[in-house]
Amino acid sequence: MGHIQAVIFDLDGVITDTAEYHYLAWKKLADDLGIPMDRSFNERLKGVGRKESLEKILEHGNKQLSEQEKDFYATKKNEHYKTFIQDITPNDLLPGILEFMKEIKESGIQTALASASKNAKPVIRRLEVEQYLDTVVDAAQVENGKPDPEIFLKGADQLSVDPAYCVGVEDAQAGVQAIKAAGMYAVGIGSAKVLTQADWVVQKPTQLSWEELKRRLEM
Repeated sequence: MGHIQAVIFDLDGVITDTAEYHYLAWKKLADDLGIPMDRSFNERLKGVGRKESLEKILEHGNKQLSEQEKDFYATKKNEHYKTFIQDITPNDLLPGILEFMKEIKESGIQTALASASKNAKPVIRRLEVEQYLDTVVDAAQVENGKPDPEIFLKGADQLSVDPAYCVGVEDAQAGVQAIKAAGMYAVGIGSAKVLTQADWVVQKPTQLSWEELKRRLEM
């Protein structure tokens, strides 16, 4: 691969886990709509966009809404979510990830965030990791969601780095597919059985190290 010039991180499941906040926001919205929703149903919403998640909840509750009402409730869910994420602190950083980010920055390597969330900027502000990220690309800046490579390519472009010299870090299969489609080296956090296209898979961020990443890239 040659000399690595940038590392591009996903947010949710890599730097922090906001899944609980999304669940609470959807649960509150389902309550507003009089639709029963529990944690097992919420598994169906992970990695799914806001509009599509709302459709699944409406179908689950056998409820019909107009397009205008759907827009209203999708926005309302986001308002609930923004209220919940105000409680995020640096304690919500996933163990090991801050140390890894610090190692990368201390090595003079550029970094970016590539997040499907439109709330990525306030989240990283509250996590107090802004200084470890040179640029942030969120859903508001791209046309296509993962597994399309657009968000990772945009991150590389904003850093003025060739994608071939970038590493992407993801916890979802669609994210890993996006990294590979961008022509980057893919680090997966999670199960190797799921993240089959990743070049290097660790079970959790505590297993990440800059030295090990460099060693693997030089192999």
